[in-house]
This record gives sequence, structure tokens and C-alpha cells, in this order.
Amino acid sequence: MALLRFAALSAIAYGLYRALSGKADRGRAAFATGESTPGPVEVRNAGPAAMASNPPEWDNIDQASDESFPASDPPSANRFN
Repeated sequence: MALLRFAALSAIAYGLYRALSGKADRGRAAFATGESTPGPVEVRNAGPAAMASNPPEWDNIDQASDESFPASDPPSANRFN
């Protein structure tokens, strides 16, 4: 019983800390600044410019794959085109 009380008090204390700390949402880790869209599902634009970090290499297949997300099938391209 004491363990449940401790867990409940810890959860309440953490909730109060989060509510009173004043820390705003920092945005999404994968999105570049300004790429987050409001709404129930946040979506970023395709391409390396919309990413928070720049990939070392980016080719046409990477671009097609990024543009097709979140489609269930990958783009119909291969490295020999």
C-alpha cells in the first residue's frame, strides 16, 4: 500500500513540476525550424531542407522515398535507372 501511495505522489509531483516549470514545447526533433504543421498529425515537407539535420548524401531515390512517406509502398525506382 505504501508503494502505491509513493507512486501516486510521485506522479502528482511530476505533473505539477511539468505544469509549473514553464517549459514550452520545443518542436519535433526531425523537423527543421518552421516545418511543423498544426493539426492532429504533424507532417513536414519532403527534402533535406525540411529536416533538422542534413543527410550526408541525398539522391533522387532518397527524394522519391521521402515524398512518398507515409505511403505503404516504396517508390518504384532502383539504383540502375
